[in-house]
Amino acid sequence: MGRQPAEGNEPSFTDLIGELIGDGKKLIHTEARLYQEIAKHRVEKASGGAMMLLSGALLINAAVIVLLGGAALALALYVGPLLAALIVSVVTTLAGLLLVRFGLKKMKALAGDAEEKAALDAGKGLA
Repeated sequence: MGRQPAEGNEPSFTDLIGELIGDGKKLIHTEARLYQEIAKHRVEKASGGAMMLLSGALLINAAVIVLLGGAALALALYVGPLLAALIVSVVTTLAGLLLVRFGLKKMKALAGDAEEKAALDAGKGLA
């Protein structure tokens, strides 16, 4: 691996430490490349799935729009087209707002909860 000492000379402590550091650097770089290749491989495998998920979500969105339009048309027979559109829009908006509110509440977990923050603060006190 490293330099070989001359006949009869043993490598110095400094030489051994230098070789150890060099080997450690090589290991770190090799592991970093390995994880990079694993990540690339996973992204390549998943990219088709992501496109399928997006296509499916768009089709479901289109189906919901058609369903809401149908609901407005059916309701228009009883209350008129303008009021039917207004009723369907208001109900759909309220449902959407509830989903957004629920989603935002769940996303706050990314910042960590009080228990997690307390544990991190306690860990800082130990350092």
